[in-house]
Amino acid sequence: MSKGQEAASTAVISAVRNKDELLVWAVCGAGKTEVLFDGIDEALKLRHRICIATPRTDVVLELVPRLQKVFPSTEISALYGSSEDRHLFSPITISTTHQLLRFHRAFDMMIVDEVDAFPYTFDESLQWAVEKSVKLRASLIHLTATPSRKWQYECRFGKRQFIKIPARFHRKPLPLPRFVWCGNWQKQLANGQLPYPVVEWTEKRLKLGKQALIFVPHIKLMEKSLSIFQKLHPAIQSVHAEDPLRKEKVKMMRSGETPILLTTTILERGVTFPNIDVAVLGAEDDIFTEAALVQIAGRVGRSSEHPSGDITFFHYSRTKAMIQAMLHIDEMNKEAWRAGLLDE
Repeated sequence: MSKGQEAASTAVISAVRNKDELLVWAVCGAGKTEVLFDGIDEALKLRHRICIATPRTDVVLELVPRLQKVFPSTEISALYGSSEDRHLFSPITISTTHQLLRFHRAFDMMIVDEVDAFPYTFDESLQWAVEKSVKLRASLIHLTATPSRKWQYECRFGKRQFIKIPARFHRKPLPLPRFVWCGNWQKQLANGQLPYPVVEWTEKRLKLGKQALIFVPHIKLMEKSLSIFQKLHPAIQSVHAEDPLRKEKVKMMRSGETPILLTTTILERGVTFPNIDVAVLGAEDDIFTEAALVQIAGRVGRSSEHPSGDITFFHYSRTKAMIQAMLHIDEMNKEAWRAGLLDE
């Protein structure tokens, strides 16, 4: 593990032993899942029952094989909407936050992944579900790259126990987003056209054989743009939360069958593709908050074999969220340099 990961791992072990609450504030791609392993191992030794809760089914499905590989002799159950594991009583449970409504004082260790993500932050019943599912004395670990302004304030003024990892495990800086003006892109889509800078960016990736994600703010706009993108390459696909082929399309992206995948914010976090570039079409849209844009930028450069990449915000106008996202990423890089967590 990196120096930052080691410090966070030690803090997690301490929280398990003392049944404390802890925020692990780690940049996208810092390797925060690996930071949990020693803490989970300590909890298993103490015969604690452990839960990892996350807002999205995709993340549950990605975490289960990773945890099973690390703890091969421990039964792990996965709980989500159509799960077959809902009657298992396992030492480790990986669950969507919605499924926690079924539990009462069940867990000694609760890890809440992506604590700032929708719908968890906006649904008080899910926050209540976490509270009631843990024992009265339990360790509570929160994980995120983008804590709320309130939590950042509490960290800054000593009101919340936290550990920060401002650099990725491969010791390379976070790629900074480029802002590219593309005119009135919605009007161009309505006329069956893509903005020229977007076409140029897409054709370059296709020519290089470099996979890419293109984030579009809304499903209708994505569906309208898909047929236009497919004129550039017929294998370009799109995916969104209600897509019945969602899992299959993500799998095709992983296998390299799909060169470019159009997506809503459903893929802004929780999934990793080792070598991709990323673009946001209409980055000025309200759906792209500072946190969302930071998470989207965090899809790039995550692996040690491919630690860099291109992240481009195509926009008609610049927003405060876009500027704050860039400053957020830049500040994390500066903090990592000061802490000696980046290579020269």
